Amino acid sequence: VQILLKLWRNGFSLDDGELRSYSDPINAQFLESVKRGEIPVELQRLVHGGQVNLDMEDHQEQEYVKPRLRFKAFSGEGQKLGSLTPEIVSTPSSPEEEEKSILNAPVLIDDSMPATKIQIRLADGSRLIQRFNQTHRIKHIRDFIIQSRPAFATTDFVLVTTFPNKELTDESLTLQEADILNTVILQQLK
Repeated sequence: VQILLKLWRNGFSLDDGELRSYSDPINAQFLESVKRGEIPVELQRLVHGGQVNLDMEDHQEQEYVKPRLRFKAFSGEGQKLGSLTPEIVSTPSSPEEEEKSILNAPVLIDDSMPATKIQIRLADGSRLIQRFNQTHRIKHIRDFIIQSRPAFATTDFVLVTTFPNKELTDESLTLQEADILNTVILQQLK
């Protein structure tokens, strides 16, 4: 953690925080720790035993002026509204994970025919990634799920595309006819 200690004529501040008076005993103890080259207890608690870099600026010829708050844009994570599941913007799968899911239940691939990868998000929260030929049918995806996760063999479920959500009811369609090449398919329990 990077912390900036600014020394003013009438006190000190940490980063762009409030002015702390030199006369307050807690603040005096804080500064004594810094003078001895130790990390003050307050900062140790703040970083939970991590590393602290404490930089200092000398402004002792100036009076403390409260800094203007800087605009900080939202840096959180958003979710789409109206979708059954949130779209994952980027979760690159590792080659090991892909290899593991491919080995779980082999699908016979004709290498002379065009192929596609389908990611299947299962109702239990896990996911499978599998290569299929474009001529494989939606029924083959269902069979692959049951082979990979035998617990779903006795469970009634449907396959759904991501946004716009469309249930894949005609399982005799090829992946190309269903327009689901290189997509994500969701398994939903009935």
